[in-house]
Amino acid sequence: MVFPTVLLKLLDWLLYHLLANSCHRGERKMRNHGFFSKNPSLKSPPQPPPYPNLTKCGDLEGRVSQTLVCDIQNTLLANSQSFFPYFMLVAFEGGSIIRALLLLLSSPILFLLDYELKLRAMVFITFCGLKVKDMEGISRAVLPKFYLENLNPNVYEVWASTGNRVVFTSVPRVMVEGFLKEYLGVGDVVGTELHTVGQYFTGLVCGPGLVVKHRAIKEFFGEKKPDVGIGSSSPRDHLFLSLCKEAYVVNSTEDNIKAGANSAIMPREKYPKPLVFHDGRLAFLPTPFATLSMFMWLPPGIILAIFRLFVGIFLPYKMAIFLGTLSGVRIRVKGLNHSGTEGGKKGHVLYVCTHRTLLDPVFLSTSLGKPLTAVTYSLSKMSEFIAPIRTVRLTRDRKQDGETMQRLLSEGDLVVCPEGTTCREPYLLRFSSLFAELTDEIVPVAMNTEVTMFYGTTASGLKCLDPIFFLMNPRPIYYIQVLEKVPRELTCAGGKSSFEVANYIQRQLGDALGFECTNLTRKDKYMKLAGNEGVVVQDKRRRP
Repeated sequence: MVFPTVLLKLLDWLLYHLLANSCHRGERKMRNHGFFSKNPSLKSPPQPPPYPNLTKCGDLEGRVSQTLVCDIQNTLLANSQSFFPYFMLVAFEGGSIIRALLLLLSSPILFLLDYELKLRAMVFITFCGLKVKDMEGISRAVLPKFYLENLNPNVYEVWASTGNRVVFTSVPRVMVEGFLKEYLGVGDVVGTELHTVGQYFTGLVCGPGLVVKHRAIKEFFGEKKPDVGIGSSSPRDHLFLSLCKEAYVVNSTEDNIKAGANSAIMPREKYPKPLVFHDGRLAFLPTPFATLSMFMWLPPGIILAIFRLFVGIFLPYKMAIFLGTLSGVRIRVKGLNHSGTEGGKKGHVLYVCTHRTLLDPVFLSTSLGKPLTAVTYSLSKMSEFIAPIRTVRLTRDRKQDGETMQRLLSEGDLVVCPEGTTCREPYLLRFSSLFAELTDEIVPVAMNTEVTMFYGTTASGLKCLDPIFFLMNPRPIYYIQVLEKVPRELTCAGGKSSFEVANYIQRQLGDALGFECTNLTRKDKYMKLAGNEGVVVQDKRRRP
């Protein structure tokens, strides 16, 4: 008799919280949005916030010794009324497309739930059965990009003026701690803890439940009050702001609109730390509407990608460009009429390219209208099979690779990407100098891409799908600029060292693209994104 009684109580709780209480809150939300309002004059006038706006914060000098407390949601991050997009990133990039679809289908129900139930529901759908190791990778390689792009510059200005910062948030700590400590110099992060069994999340919240900010601040600081508190205009934040010596609220959405759409966007040059590397397939912030658009695009997108592959593999260059353009692929080419790109007396041309995707040599060959040979350090068997041009693997043995490239160059024009790996952001990695020792017939080629839905590169996913994902974009763009041939006096034949030649060409390409040259390498990228030195073992997990 005990079990039926417990079951009835559980059903009663669910009916109350998920139906009656949620429907009441849904009705209140719709009333607040004006769905049932006949006369605008009947609406109560907005009440002024009990705390001053952040713009009223005084002199920022002399705050180095002060302690600041705030939340990441609706405070550090601008326009983050819902944390749904960041849960979707974890579900899609760390879980699977099925998990992402389940989260999307739940969004109408989530809209009706109160804040606590909504957060618990998103946690369960996103984390149930997810590997702890996968979440660590997403926290390190995927989420920082989207957090930085949504960082509130007004809050960060005050944030950076203080010497000690503590974040209190009800969102899972594992989703924000890595970013906050690495990019924003946070000392402590107090967030909701998730329950795990072995190496997997259960989707449940640990014992104390969701973090309640004013309680957490009391437990963390005791009788001492933090110097500065920043919160949103939500009544939920007023309690914890009352515990601070100084308290401010961030600009509301209306204020941001009045100030201008770009006022709440952190410019790249002002990022607290440069974002050079990031991983993941999604090139957009997956709000519910944007995610729905992606899922609706997937079936025609896959068909379109297959068509584009077929066109590039089997049709002549001119016809491939024509049909590819009709399908939405745009190629912007400059500099094809330069003299000296047809090879010299000593042999064929060595094209030195920046590396954006595996399709770089293919698009260059198509644009030039002639066959090229590409060398690569790592290429999946599928990519090698469908490649419309000749590809040759290198071994990372300098002497052997040099001999291989010299032989290939004697047979025809050769394409090499001396960065050794792809980089998505406006940075160039350090160039390997091996190519400079092969010939003095060197033509630099600046290449860049632009996508709106999917990235065509990955460090931890299935590399064989890279071309497919790139070609699934509705209107992908390839920028190709063929620069002048490197003067002979600036090559090894003219007395320059191979390192000087490599650095010179890197600067030339960086200037052409408006990119910053770095000394970062392939090893640095994979240590950051995949946790290894670039020797990627075949992963048995199914990743998007």
